[in-house]
Amino acid sequence: MANTIKHGFQEKLIELTVMELFPTKNVSITVKQCRKYAQILSSIREVGLIEAPVVAPLKKEKGYLLLDGHLRIMALKELGVEHVSCLISTDDETYTYNKYINRLTAIQEHRMIVKAVQSGVSEEKLARALNLDIGTIRNKRNLLEGICPEAVDLLKDKAVPEPVFKALKRMNAPRQIIAAMLMNDQNKFNSNYAKALLEATPSHQLVNKGKPRKETPAILARQARLEEESLALSTEIGSLKEQYGTAMIDMTSMQAYLKRLVGNEAVAKYLREFNESFYDKFKEIAELDFFRLKNME
Repeated sequence: MANTIKHGFQEKLIELTVMELFPTKNVSITVKQCRKYAQILSSIREVGLIEAPVVAPLKKEKGYLLLDGHLRIMALKELGVEHVSCLISTDDETYTYNKYINRLTAIQEHRMIVKAVQSGVSEEKLARALNLDIGTIRNKRNLLEGICPEAVDLLKDKAVPEPVFKALKRMNAPRQIIAAMLMNDQNKFNSNYAKALLEATPSHQLVNKGKPRKETPAILARQARLEEESLALSTEIGSLKEQYGTAMIDMTSMQAYLKRLVGNEAVAKYLREFNESFYDKFKEIAELDFFRLKNME
């Protein structure tokens, strides 16, 4: 008989009073001074609560344990809201539900704002909802003007800060694509690296804006050298990635064999008696967590 899967949440939201919710952690009053709280407060004031708090019913007394949404509840109290729709968890695990959510990238945020404006939401309302000034909203809306579609596609799911796009806009489309590829290959998306790529860009690959940049033979030679080194490094990184994947498979197979070896009591006893140093090293390798080591890099 197939095992039944237990639902983690009830299917329907339930409306509760704010006073029925008991927090699982203490939130300092100073949190009201942070930008995140100000954005939550503005968003609720303008468009209402979007993400329902997660609660679990108390077992021995009336009320509900607040598992996730402490800042939202704090904002609701400040706004004088007395009732809130909550998602009921079937377990009272008090971890942060938002911990593994991927935050919006600059490109995703741009598309969200463009779609909202196209749907009839004014820039002023968006600014109030996100607790941003209208100039910032317009900058985010115009983020990709002058960026070619191929470069956008290369960077669409990357955490690229907005100043990077300002540097890309000064390059022509083919150069933008090369720059985006170099960023991906080297996993570097900061503004300093983008400025270095811009500095290494020949004048014929720049968008003509004002007085042409003076280029001496020394500057041209430095640009060519930086370009060659960047391309060579990208090729080397690609090769290392392939070798790394193969090495991980080999190490995992070796570790599985050593686990079986030291797990055999007869073999383990023999090694401890006659080759204790081998036994200690085999046991150490068998207990290594390769995936944890990989994530620490």
